[in-house]
Amino acid sequence: MVLLAGALGLFGLGAALSLAPSARAAEAEPDVIATRLATMLQSARSVISRNQETINDPTIADKKLTADRVVAEAIVAYETKTGENPTSYDPQSRLGKLITAEIDAIRRVMDEVQPSINQEGVGFKGFIPATFARLVSEAFTQSVAGEATMRVTAPLPLVRNRKSRPDPWETAVIADRFADPAWTRGAPFFETATGAEGPTFRMAVPEYYAASCLSCHGGPKGSIDITGYPREGAAENDLAGVISITLFEPRN
Repeated sequence: MVLLAGALGLFGLGAALSLAPSARAAEAEPDVIATRLATMLQSARSVISRNQETINDPTIADKKLTADRVVAEAIVAYETKTGENPTSYDPQSRLGKLITAEIDAIRRVMDEVQPSINQEGVGFKGFIPATFARLVSEAFTQSVAGEATMRVTAPLPLVRNRKSRPDPWETAVIADRFADPAWTRGAPFFETATGAEGPTFRMAVPEYYAASCLSCHGGPKGSIDITGYPREGAAENDLAGVISITLFEPRN
């Protein structure tokens, strides 16, 4: 079951991210870096998704969903999608540094939630894939301040957490690109713009509702789901959310 809260629930969503070329080069292009960062988030979030029933089982005190386990399983999923082991990237390259920061963010989040997810006698913990993705994105963005940002947002009517409201650029991409029936499903949109902070690369990756999402986001529209939010009345394959990544011009 998909549960959206942190920005929106994004797991089990249809259409895999179309991957950019190999990141084996010493210094990958911005679109490759952003694509790989999004893929790592999706890979780690899928681990939380697969273990949602265990997380919410009140009879299990130790869920054994440690930071090490989540990272290890995320790396396997990432390698399956990309053909690349993220720990093999040059640690001095931009991609290597940012992927390492993202993996560290995953570890920090999982370490911090252990007391919560391991509460015996408590069912729904509120730690769902959307919450995980938001926390990891926030931890990552904080750790690489001035270099990159990552967040999960959605079309404004679907946003359940005010922190995750789309900014003007994301709003325009959703309306002008992803909402267009002619847009290639799963294809990211990216561009480089020049602003006050210099050249800034931005990528948005669309994600879609799968059948498993509809228990919380389907119908009846307006009825309350397990998280306490009204259901959106969504259908399978509707646009559900966006992973938004910004890369700032590297500092000398």
